[in-house]
Amino acid sequence: MSTPVSAPMAGKLISVDVKVGDKVKKNDEVATLEAMKMFIKVFAPADGIVASIDAEADATVDPSTVILTLK
Repeated sequence: MSTPVSAPMAGKLISVDVKVGDKVKKNDEVATLEAMKMFIKVFAPADGIVASIDAEADATVDPSTVILTLK
């Protein structure tokens, strides 16, 4: 089963802090975005392995944007 990781709010994706194949645990930091002049950390919603990176740094994202997918 795959788990999409989405942006918690609209903003600019600053960095994806994991790469495909990395093992992550629930609440590990996986990305950073900038919204309203604040840096917002994005956390893994579940344990898993990064299956794909679906958004690139500097992209504009919103809650419907999948940043990465865990398997």
